[in-house]
Amino acid sequence: MSETSRLIRHPGPGCVVEFMQSNQPVLAYVLEEQSGRLRLLTASKRETNLAASRLLPWSGPAGRENLPKAEIEAILKRHAERRREIEHRIDPLELWELAQGEVTQARAEWFASMLWQDPDVDQVAAMGHALIARKTHFKFSPPEFEVLEKDKVETRLAEAERARLREKLASEGREYLRRLWDQPEQAGELDEETAAKLRELLFTRLREPGDAETESLWTELKKGLPDHAHLPLLLAQRWGLVPAHYNYLLDQAGYAWGDGWSAEHMAEVARIKALVGESLPAPEATPFVSIDSATTRDIDDAFVCSELPGGGFSVEVALACPVLGWDFSSELNAAVLDRATSIYLPEGASHMLPETLGTEFFSLKAGEPRPSLVLSATLDAEGNVSSEQVRFACVRLAENVCYEAAEARIESAEPLFAAGWRLAQALKKRRLALGAVIIERPEPEIELRQEDGETRVELVLKDEAPKAKLLVSELMILANEAVARFAAAHTVPLLYRTQDVVLPSTFCGVWTEPHEIYRVVKQFGPTLTEVEPRPHRGLGLAAYSSITSPLRRYLDFLNCAQVFSFLTSGQPRAGREELAALLPRLAARNEAAGQIQRFRPRYWKLLYLKQNMARDFPAVVVEDCGNLVSFSLPEVQIFVRAPKDMVGDKVAPGMRFCLRFGRIDPLTNELRVAAVLDEEAARAG
Repeated sequence: MSETSRLIRHPGPGCVVEFMQSNQPVLAYVLEEQSGRLRLLTASKRETNLAASRLLPWSGPAGRENLPKAEIEAILKRHAERRREIEHRIDPLELWELAQGEVTQARAEWFASMLWQDPDVDQVAAMGHALIARKTHFKFSPPEFEVLEKDKVETRLAEAERARLREKLASEGREYLRRLWDQPEQAGELDEETAAKLRELLFTRLREPGDAETESLWTELKKGLPDHAHLPLLLAQRWGLVPAHYNYLLDQAGYAWGDGWSAEHMAEVARIKALVGESLPAPEATPFVSIDSATTRDIDDAFVCSELPGGGFSVEVALACPVLGWDFSSELNAAVLDRATSIYLPEGASHMLPETLGTEFFSLKAGEPRPSLVLSATLDAEGNVSSEQVRFACVRLAENVCYEAAEARIESAEPLFAAGWRLAQALKKRRLALGAVIIERPEPEIELRQEDGETRVELVLKDEAPKAKLLVSELMILANEAVARFAAAHTVPLLYRTQDVVLPSTFCGVWTEPHEIYRVVKQFGPTLTEVEPRPHRGLGLAAYSSITSPLRRYLDFLNCAQVFSFLTSGQPRAGREELAALLPRLAARNEAAGQIQRFRPRYWKLLYLKQNMARDFPAVVVEDCGNLVSFSLPEVQIFVRAPKDMVGDKVAPGMRFCLRFGRIDPLTNELRVAAVLDEEAARAG
């Protein structure tokens, strides 16, 4: 090796040196040195000043001073080319493998000596370049390189891969999303790697709009696009990843639609079925009858009722008992708790339990033996309970009857149905005497149909079978009240639905007018779930424990398990503390599912209004809010506000108008009133 090719420890004028700039080694020639400061000429023909401490630890070779710039540039070019050529032949990964067990850190010269017997400065510099570039395997802490351990290497490789994908996604994905927004049909294609990551990001932002981990990348990707709250959803629709009217609320709630989620639990389902088949007693002969909608598959209640000589009633209510054979420590139980409730929407239903259990095996289908909790009660003519009993039994229903058929059988005075109807009237009257607040407002049924490739919404106001529906609702309230009394008498911990608020006596009664309903409901506190049996003022009951829908609600499922365990073993399944500890999780999951159940029908109602903007909608004033007036739309059963100057100064609850809408966006829940018309003028127009 020639003298000029040796490494120089203290470079001065005429020496070739390197320093780091923008994370890259830069080659330069020392023009002048003074007190540790260097004046350099770089390979890019620029002069710069630099502290000698910033030089990389492989300076050299040293040449003559005061050379012409052209000659200096030629020297730098020659060394730069040679170092690049040498670097391309170096395999840093092979060196990392060879260094294992030899050193934990070393200078570039040591690594160069593994390849060359007496390496010159260009070979050492090229080695330094190669090791600096391989940050996943070496850490440069001048003047030495640390040889990273395998676990750190794997971590850094993963980080590097994430960084690579992120950079690629930021550049290619941003342009693709812009094309997708402007002209979806001409957006073109992405390579599968980038497309997969972009799809994953859109669904992450769709599920969690405020996701912190993807926030910076999403901010970069959406540059130049509209600032829309549901931009990820709109882009996913343009891309064809989700259909029109996609229910993003399910994703945000983490609720799996349909029955596919249950596939991984089929072994546990089979175990339950086998155990129930072995332990189910012979069915009783009582001819129970269920009343439900014609489309209902998860039938969880049935009844028999008769009038007693001299007045009064005898009634039995059978409730599905899906807790027989249930393992509360199983993964299936955890999944069902996470679902918390069945969800019923205009586009279909998604059941809490696996359908093979909830709509088949435990559903009270006529002619099939089913495990059941049975409430037997005797009541006087006013609906007061004189005796009651709860037992576990196997029942076999005589009939499954739809509401319309039940209504006809009530009207024809068929004994079973007529007795049930008269008992329901007595129970309702009794609750009103106890201070119940009953809201009666017909909820329109939302029907969806496809027309020319578009979804059309129809609202159908069905006030059919009011007597049959009252029969069912009052018997369910009776059963839930009876279970609360049973629990108190036997010290069985349950979860209670409570509404312990003080209401003026004038609020008690039946309310049907929109403005009256609004005034009364506004005074209600929220209905809570608690382990203490507090009053439910709205129902007019001292205690109310929901148990009548164990196939549909996990709250009822838990209460069913408590009662079943006590009846069959003499002990409740769980103590009060265990139930209380479960409440926060159950409340959170119920709230998540409740958001879907509330806001999805509203979406379809707003779409209905949008599809019918050419007409005016009857509205009732429910509240004067100063600068705004709140209206109820009885046809749609939603509330909307309009500026008071559209209405006039003289406005009071109960006044009737017609509303004309200007802008409606179901996705953002935007509903703007364009005009408020006098009802008679609107009809005349």
